[in-house]
Amino acid sequence: MTIPLILTVISADKPGLVESLAQAINRHGGNWLDSRMARMAGQFAGILRVDMPAERVDGLRSELEQLASLGINIQLAVSAQAEQPAQEILYLSLVGNDRPGIVHEVSAILARHGVNVEQLETRCEPAPMTAEPLFRASARLGLLPQTDAEALRADLEGLADDLMVELSAEDNSRTPS
Repeated sequence: MTIPLILTVISADKPGLVESLAQAINRHGGNWLDSRMARMAGQFAGILRVDMPAERVDGLRSELEQLASLGINIQLAVSAQAEQPAQEILYLSLVGNDRPGIVHEVSAILARHGVNVEQLETRCEPAPMTAEPLFRASARLGLLPQTDAEALRADLEGLADDLMVELSAEDNSRTPS
């Protein structure tokens, strides 16, 4: 029997990091399924989902703990994969002038509306023409049937006059990243 694991990784970025992790998972019979990884400010961070034979989880956990001596910090969690109510999927695209607290304000509105953030990507970049900092966010959101998408949109747009908010329903013809 296999069980699903979620691993989070953070380390100073260096060549061979992903290979060390993949090697440990392979040595213990695991199957690397999904991952999101990125280099930010000289650090490497990632999250991944692995299926692992139940009887080999402790061995993998021990090997991953040894990687800490190399400066590779890994957390391992067994995924409960609890049954969740059906959710409508919406995609959020948000653009506006950057300012402190915008992620907090957006996440507070999402929480107030009972929205589950399934994926979130944010970045700041210079605005065309002015080079002022521009904040961009893209998110995949799970909405419960009772969530009012129009009220959610109105609350997000109410954060600032310059904030452009786009909510779109999931397009089943494409695979979300």
